Amino acid sequence: MAAEEQAPSIESRVEAFKETCLSIREEVGRVIVGHEEVVEGVITALLAGGHVLLEGVPGIGKTLLVRTFSDALDLSFSRIQFTPDLMPADVTGTMLLVDKEGGGRKFEFNKGPIFASFVLADEINRATPKTQSSLLEAMQEHRVTTMGSTYSIDPPFVVLATQNPIEMEGTYTLPEAQLDRFLVKIMLRFPSDAELREILDRTTIGDQPQARKIADRARLLEMIETVRDMQIENRSVVDYVVRVIQATHPDADSASEPVKKYVRYGASPRGAQSLILGAKVRALMDGRVSVDFDDVRHMVLPALRHRIILNFEGESAGQSTDDILSSVLDHVPDVKK
Repeated sequence: MAAEEQAPSIESRVEAFKETCLSIREEVGRVIVGHEEVVEGVITALLAGGHVLLEGVPGIGKTLLVRTFSDALDLSFSRIQFTPDLMPADVTGTMLLVDKEGGGRKFEFNKGPIFASFVLADEINRATPKTQSSLLEAMQEHRVTTMGSTYSIDPPFVVLATQNPIEMEGTYTLPEAQLDRFLVKIMLRFPSDAELREILDRTTIGDQPQARKIADRARLLEMIETVRDMQIENRSVVDYVVRVIQATHPDADSASEPVKKYVRYGASPRGAQSLILGAKVRALMDGRVSVDFDDVRHMVLPALRHRIILNFEGESAGQSTDDILSSVLDHVPDVKK
């Protein structure tokens, strides 16, 4: 009788996690020039079970980035172009009256483009608040409810929403409840001279490279489970996350002077969850079984920049949430200090 197979050790799981993440980054890098921070953010959100808000000017490869990820991971992809006339049913799906085999008719749910693993919500702030709100249940609960029936979205599931920071005419500001459901917000920078030359070489000479399959759904679900199973043994790291979140609130004793002066509302408990999950993914990507303070600090800007609400004085003074959060990091000590 063959001996029972032993479950893989945590060390082997972590090493396999690191190798898969490295392979994904390398394969995406064959197609996408630069954007290392964006690639890392997408991987982090995917493995942490969250979503990504991308802010950048048009034409810098957002759609190609998402499609490349779906190709490398052998996952379904859909693109939704948000416009003022887009209706909620255009996102989630609608009930159709269809003929039954034995005669008669019945209602049948026709799934919308939200039912995919990678969903690109392009220019999300161009849709009306009613349509934006249709994403809330899907992003938080991974399901859609219509006419009293609930339809689940199979994991992994990540929404990558884009918005243009320059052209604001005809746009609708994303409500705080919507923003809070994004694990990270990543700013897409314009490519450097060297990156722009490389983009031109790849896209104007011969065929554009295509991503090869690196992992599949089953492998990704294993990696997501590894993130969830990972324990943070050093409770001082958790305490540090709590202190950072509290310090973003202007009425807290630990708040820095810029927070007290320019912030109306600080980060939510969901922001603390994003810090913990993102820090765990970053540690695993580095091949470590323990989360350090540096992992948390690395996640503060992408995980909290969209969760800080400035007051009128802060907006008038042109303050950025990144500057506010930098002051929080300088102000809040960890146990090393």
